[in-house]
Amino acid sequence: MTSVANFINIGERTNVTGSARFKKLIMEGDYAAALDVARSQVENGAQIIDVNMDEGLLDAVEAMTRFLNLIASEPDISRVPVMIDSSKFEVIEAGLKCVQGRCVVNSISLKEGEEEFLRQARIIRRYGAAVVVMAFDENGQAETAEHKHAISRRSYDLLVDKAGFDPWDIIFDPNIFAVATGIEEHNDYANAFFDAIKLIKADMPDVHVSGGLSNVSFSFRGNNPVREAMHSCFLYHAIPLGMDMAIVNAGQITVYDDIPDELRERVEDVLLNRRDDATERLLEIADKYRGSGEAAKKEDPKWREQAVEKRLEHALVHGITDYVVEDTEECRQRAEKPLDVIEGPLMDGMNVVGDLFGEGKMFLPQVVKSARVMKAAVAHLLPYMEEEKRLSGDTTAKGKVLMATVKGDVHDIGKNIVGVVLQCNNYDVVDLGVMVPTEDILAKAREEKADIIGLSGLITPSLDRMVEVASEMKREGFDLPLMIGGATTSKKHTAIKVAPEYDHGVIHVDDASKAVGVVSRLLSKTNRAPFLAEVEADQETLRSGAAGAADRVKTPLAEARANRFDGGWDDYVPPAPQVPGLSPIADMDAAALAPFIDWTPFFNTWEMRGVYPAILNDPTKGPHARELFENAQRMLDRIIAQNWFEPRGVVGLWPANSEGDDIVVWEDENRTTVRARMPQLRQQGQKSKGKPSMCLADFVAPKGTPDWVGGFAVTSGPQVHDRSDAYKAKGEDYDSIMVQALGDRLAEAFAEALHARVRKSLWAYAPDEALDNEALIREKYRGIRPAPGYPANPDHTEKRTLFDLLDAPTHTGLRLTESCAMWPAAAVSGLYFAHPDSAYFGIGRIGPDQVADYAQRKGMEIAEVERWLAPNLGYTPDRGAATRTA
Repeated sequence: MTSVANFINIGERTNVTGSARFKKLIMEGDYAAALDVARSQVENGAQIIDVNMDEGLLDAVEAMTRFLNLIASEPDISRVPVMIDSSKFEVIEAGLKCVQGRCVVNSISLKEGEEEFLRQARIIRRYGAAVVVMAFDENGQAETAEHKHAISRRSYDLLVDKAGFDPWDIIFDPNIFAVATGIEEHNDYANAFFDAIKLIKADMPDVHVSGGLSNVSFSFRGNNPVREAMHSCFLYHAIPLGMDMAIVNAGQITVYDDIPDELRERVEDVLLNRRDDATERLLEIADKYRGSGEAAKKEDPKWREQAVEKRLEHALVHGITDYVVEDTEECRQRAEKPLDVIEGPLMDGMNVVGDLFGEGKMFLPQVVKSARVMKAAVAHLLPYMEEEKRLSGDTTAKGKVLMATVKGDVHDIGKNIVGVVLQCNNYDVVDLGVMVPTEDILAKAREEKADIIGLSGLITPSLDRMVEVASEMKREGFDLPLMIGGATTSKKHTAIKVAPEYDHGVIHVDDASKAVGVVSRLLSKTNRAPFLAEVEADQETLRSGAAGAADRVKTPLAEARANRFDGGWDDYVPPAPQVPGLSPIADMDAAALAPFIDWTPFFNTWEMRGVYPAILNDPTKGPHARELFENAQRMLDRIIAQNWFEPRGVVGLWPANSEGDDIVVWEDENRTTVRARMPQLRQQGQKSKGKPSMCLADFVAPKGTPDWVGGFAVTSGPQVHDRSDAYKAKGEDYDSIMVQALGDRLAEAFAEALHARVRKSLWAYAPDEALDNEALIREKYRGIRPAPGYPANPDHTEKRTLFDLLDAPTHTGLRLTESCAMWPAAAVSGLYFAHPDSAYFGIGRIGPDQVADYAQRKGMEIAEVERWLAPNLGYTPDRGAATRTA
């Protein structure tokens, strides 16, 4: 029998099919953050980490290879074995070539017969790996204990007698299935697994038994406390029977004895199938435990009976402004001088807030509310400090950070959040706003005697602006550190492009929760030098890896074009639009758009990662997410009732055809005069057999077949910025960020609602479409609306052509900055494609052959194209040829 002490936790979060966060990181190429997920699994007790890259839009071979190679260079991760997990054996083989030491392969089975089973097993044996064998044969998955055992015994004989495996290198997974599904046949699934363990261990005592634990509780997804109780109870019964390991979230296993008696009894009734009504009885109490641990608590008035210092701490932690002035005044009257109140109880309270935030026990919306309390207290003290000839409390600040969104970029919500978090930790923040020229940033840094400069940017051209700032800082003799952040930035880009331009520290900060730690170390006399040395060493590793990496572009452009997507133009008749030409849209107000809001990105804006509506019931985040959501609903109601915003949009539907990799927009239906040409990029990555090398032009019929293409631009209106600025001027950072976040959501909702109108009436190629908002969010409709500057065409300059075609400034008030960011920032624009097989994709890395060809089609210098497409270059540009032309 297996003891609990010998049980092996297999970390499940480095799996794109099981972790939304890990999938997002891998899809975005943020492998540094993905490594943090693996590191977290190890820190939380995982003794093996399961790595899976099975995602349809991902090159799983390349992703598996890259991730495992990165793990090999991380001592704190590579100290545990890897489980290479894939349903595709080519991915498993790629992983086997990368791992150091022994690993585990998950999985093989008899579903394709004995010959293929043995072929795969022998390859795995040749690499010296252990193997997971699923209870699956030519007839399907085993459900009964007897069938699970029979498949395992058959597999054992083949592995030991014909493939040369030692029994202890075999791990059987007898299939954990969901219980409490409401289907009677499923009620005994857990018992079947338990019985299978006993049969397997009695017959083959040297093998191991594993399973995917989360499957058993699938019926209660969204209710983590019940799921964790089911997992704990399942292991409690399975481990003594001989279960050696399980794929689990190592940090989320409830102690069996800590499960409330009522919940434990009803969970075990379900698992052991002890009652006919077990499922109904568990359902009766499930909601009672939803969100337990951080359940919403009514405000306890007893905190008002505490000492005033503790009352201030409580108010800061809980964001309560009701009594802060009277409590601050009570402290002032006791203090020798008003400044002592700031340095004492107020900063003590904010230190608690900072600690809780750093530990993940507070979330960003709460921290912003804490800042509001702090500002109210300081505002009360300021007149008294002025009387003592003190202009402000700045002299108590730990240091001064100057922040700016670089020239050409208009996005600042992330920067604003970082600023609030820093202010909460008593750092003085000077925010220069958006579209700030390099010379203004540096001049203000000198004037303010800043200790650190922080740069933010969302769009690709901002990366070059950051390089420019770093270069100018060096030229002008600055010696203060430079922080880099924003959606398009990364540790790798910072290391390769920005850091070499400046000698006094360039640090990438990827979210607000890390900013405080970075700033603290940079301003510490003892920690700054070793911290910068550590950063420089990491960056040198990234630079060396990039310099030594093989060219990622495997397919020459001509070959990629020969492998283009086949639109079936011989049989497919493109639909003509019902309303061709331009259609200004002024009838979609906030009330009409609200039902189309996708709330998941709203929570992401506040750095509360999770999928809506499940996040509302998360055991840790749930109460705070619900409070944030309620506040958002109240503000949204005011936006609607008081007409805060004036959303405007425009749609264009034009005759079009493809010509090679260009989309040609015609002047009219005669299709003789070209109105505009929109060059597109094509994938050049290596493709699996049968997968085309995609290009957006492939979704438009070639000349000779009448086709159309659409475009749109929408905005929530400039009023979003006006409202946000007004709140900020009053010190209401929480509401300032909230109105920006809702403005962004309404702009995205506008794009969603307008696309539905296009599909059903303006273009009318899907007039009978009837989809709810969840289906719209999941893109279950026909057609796509890719945006210039994003994965399918990462060239932001294509917005200029689109805006000209739409006459967007006239119809919407939108303008493009020199870096092709849209202003107002709460805006969305893109193209419409109606082909039924059109789909989103990412261009990925491209080679110099395509860059030269694209430059020629665009009429641009090669160096200029390289600048706009820098993240997509599969080669290192020759910077000595800055004036090259195509």
